[in-house]
Amino acid sequence: MHVPLLQIGGTVAVVAALIAWTGPVVRWVRRIADRRRAARNPAPGCRPLQVVAADVRRLARSVALVPAGSPMARRRALAAAYDDVLIEAAGLLEVPQELRATPEGPARDVERLRLLAALEGAGLAVRG
Repeated sequence: MHVPLLQIGGTVAVVAALIAWTGPVVRWVRRIADRRRAARNPAPGCRPLQVVAADVRRLARSVALVPAGSPMARRRALAAAYDDVLIEAAGLLEVPQELRATPEGPARDVERLRLLAALEGAGLAVRG
């Protein structure tokens, strides 16, 4: 069977054009897949400010309403969780804090109150 040379040249041109188009198409498909993967798996430790603010309010209520006679481990765990979420909120709002470096006791309570006032001053609704 005899195939004209012009027809073979046209086929080669089509194949060359397809190869030239595959590079940008593959890069485009990969970019879309990367965006979808990033949307499904957000960066760890980057919670939205609204969620952190809700945790601040929830833990503030929990710390204030610890029933009398509850174990000291529960009180300390709630206080530690509350301090962690306050520190996270301070980091998101770029508010300076010394809560982690302050030892337990009255000094830490004062620093906690100062940090709460600073977060309110930065616009976070800490009382709900």
